Amino acid sequence: MAQMSGPDLVLRLERLETQIRQLTGTIEQLQFRNQQLEGQIRRMQEEAAPRPGAQVRPQNPSSAPAASPARRGDAFDPVQNPNAPGVPHTLGSLGAPAGAPSVNGDAGEQPFGVPGGRGGGAPLDLATVGPPSGPVPQSARSAVAGGATLAPSQTPRDEYDLAHGYVLRKDYALAEEAFRSFLSKYPDDRLVGDATYWLGESMFQRQRFRDAAEAFLNVSTKYESIAKAPDALLRLGQSLAALGEKEAACASLGEVLRKFPRASAGVKQGVEREQKRARC
Repeated sequence: MAQMSGPDLVLRLERLETQIRQLTGTIEQLQFRNQQLEGQIRRMQEEAAPRPGAQVRPQNPSSAPAASPARRGDAFDPVQNPNAPGVPHTLGSLGAPAGAPSVNGDAGEQPFGVPGGRGGGAPLDLATVGPPSGPVPQSARSAVAGGATLAPSQTPRDEYDLAHGYVLRKDYALAEEAFRSFLSKYPDDRLVGDATYWLGESMFQRQRFRDAAEAFLNVSTKYESIAKAPDALLRLGQSLAALGEKEAACASLGEVLRKFPRASAGVKQGVEREQKRARC
């Protein structure tokens, strides 16, 4: 019974690993969208920042004369007769007088078309700014806390995650380009070994087995301590088998369990499968 349930267990584990990779890809896509939102908020701040000589605003619509509701036909017009007795000089005038400074900073007035109802010269209140769609993510709010303007982070980890996201979306050509860029920019980063593995994977999936074999061999010889080292040696054997190098392929497959006796069940199962396929 144990031998019969073994393959089922391996299959279930592989399915769970696939689901985890898909969820990881979704998370990385959301992180990428959050970075885009940060960029949009930054551009909104730059566009709304006060500019020299731009202190005068168009007249606020609320200060324009409006028709008085329920006006009696026998009432006089104070505009036509400003000196007439009983002219209501202040009643009904909620806006500022003609020569007074603009009330753009008044919280009671919220003109449309300006984020948060802000005037052209007032400082941006991030709490009142709404993104183009959906709520502003917490990462975007923290990036501009205290009025600071920060560009989306571009650390080696960020670029690695972005490139890995292309692999998860099966956009292998773009993944290859992104990982090559990463390796060129950060040749001494701690993620170089993993990036080299995924570079090989992006080429393996497009049947560029010779280039893939070089990448996997590089991982197997220089980065044996990373978690993907057993996978790289397995992929090396598969690539060599696809190139017709049976003897070298079988040697690589045989090295997997010798060098990595604690390799995952999926790797061990893959070695057995490939050895049978290559008739090692």
